[in-house]
Amino acid sequence: MTIIANAAKQKLAAGELAIGFGLRSMRTVDAGRIAAACGFDWLFIDMEHGSFDVDLACQISVAALDSGITPIPRVPGHQHFHASRVLDGGAMGVVVPHVSTVAEAKAAVDHCKFPPVGHRSMVGGLAQLGYGGGGSVANQAKIMNDNTLVVVMLETPEAIENADAIAAVPGIDVLLIGTNDLSAEMGIPGEFGHERITRAYEATISAARNNKKYAGMGGVYDQELSTRYIAMGAQFLLGGADMSFMMGAAKARSSFLRAIKR
Repeated sequence: MTIIANAAKQKLAAGELAIGFGLRSMRTVDAGRIAAACGFDWLFIDMEHGSFDVDLACQISVAALDSGITPIPRVPGHQHFHASRVLDGGAMGVVVPHVSTVAEAKAAVDHCKFPPVGHRSMVGGLAQLGYGGGGSVANQAKIMNDNTLVVVMLETPEAIENADAIAAVPGIDVLLIGTNDLSAEMGIPGEFGHERITRAYEATISAARNNKKYAGMGGVYDQELSTRYIAMGAQFLLGGADMSFMMGAAKARSSFLRAIKR
């Protein structure tokens, strides 16, 4: 029986960091293997700010399943089909953006988890179960529920105020702070080390711990600040994205070559 385990979820359960590789520019199915070879744990397939359609997101997800890296698209909205279609097509989790209320968190669970946890429509022949594994329908639903990460992004002051109540929703796995949008909504865009952002991380990490969930960090790439928030308890991390990785390495290489004395 072929059952693909959720490697990112296993890392979190073991108390380890789960580090994500962001996709916005890469369009080929080798993305998962490349990210895995670079030491990452999950793929952040950005359907909110990237131009990925459902078909491409699913192809990348299926190709990633055998590479030891967990495909987790960020869906573009809150409609049930945004989550269910990528999960039906091979994803092993979903990042839901702009979740500020308990009602929105409950809807995310409903869309991502099969009954009795949520209300996702039943489907068979899943890639995550080897296109036919998993036994009975009831057992398939349980396996998929256990291996699907539901990640909600907290990106507003309202979301931070509701962090504890959101974390208490059954079926929510990760509270991921979208630091870019949160700082903008707070009127301090880009000030990721501001005391209000630090307090937001404190509140979210506390809410996650109180409810046996996990806290995440997105948008923070400065080494000092990353170290600060990870030390506080952020565990599910967006480590960066393909374009910034490529441009950083390319700039370093061109600078090196131009500095060579002839």
